[in-house]
Amino acid sequence: MDIKGKKAIVTGAGQGIGRAIALKLAQYGADVVAADINLETARESAAEIVKTFGTEAFAFQVDVAELDRTRALVEETLQRFGRIDILVNNVGWDIAQPFWETTEEFRRKIIEINYQGPVNCCFSVVRHMIDNQAGKIVNIASDAGRVGSSGETVYAGCKGGVIAMTKSLARELARYRINVNCVSPGPTDTPGHEAGTTPKLREALKRAIPFGRVARPEELADAVLFFASPMSDFITGQVLSVSGGLTMVD
Repeated sequence: MDIKGKKAIVTGAGQGIGRAIALKLAQYGADVVAADINLETARESAAEIVKTFGTEAFAFQVDVAELDRTRALVEETLQRFGRIDILVNNVGWDIAQPFWETTEEFRRKIIEINYQGPVNCCFSVVRHMIDNQAGKIVNIASDAGRVGSSGETVYAGCKGGVIAMTKSLARELARYRINVNCVSPGPTDTPGHEAGTTPKLREALKRAIPFGRVARPEELADAVLFFASPMSDFITGQVLSVSGGLTMVD
């Protein structure tokens, strides 16, 4: 699992799964850009990396829905780190509600963050990876995009799009020795999960999961580490669900 000296960008690294991923990559030796729309929490993640693991890290404020900002993220990373070995597209956002009660503004925001964001980040970084003939891209989808989820129709559609994009991009980039894979979380104990669901729904999810609990962010980070490491060098275009058995998809 050694990724010592690798240079990684993690979006949404200010809290939850993104922070866990950033810390996990640093634990195994990577220098990390903690990218987040909230600069304060991104700085907290970067400071924790430096203090705990002694690798290099810096924070960058980015709205992944804006292509100019994702380009600026890549440019700043190249200026400070010299290269990009790993891109983790982790940013995601949703509030569960019936589809027919959603507003156009809400639907647009869901699409921009959950689908346009990963597209922008991949587009901004792939030319550099092609030039280097190497790279690891790990997209964070959701099992909502594999099997659907009541109250998350637009979100599930976006995450299904991320899965399809992962597979298509993997085919395009394989000739350049760039791996593109996808980690697909089930319900996970994060601030977003707490804010976007009701207590009744959270209890129902726990009962539905064979392991009897939701995932911890660190368990998602372990899967990302695998895809970012040399252990996955001959794996591309794959989707790994981390859901405690809630979804078992061929």
